[in-house]
Amino acid sequence: MESPCILVCSVDEATGYCFGCGRTRAEIGAWLSMTPAERRAVMQALPARLDTIERKPRRETRRARLARERAGKAG
Repeated sequence: MESPCILVCSVDEATGYCFGCGRTRAEIGAWLSMTPAERRAVMQALPARLDTIERKPRRETRRARLARERAGKAG
């Protein structure tokens, strides 16, 4: 199942959107029970939502850290 989660689970209080993926708490909670069409509709809205978040998280995401570590081992 496709998910926009990037393992940065912190919600912006001003917008109600997750800093990592742009979903609301309700959407995150309902994700597994949504139909594929509902999930696609939410995912189409995410880029515009993320643009509305003013403060970005300062910590490195787990996904980014793993990618950096893999790149370091490969090169």
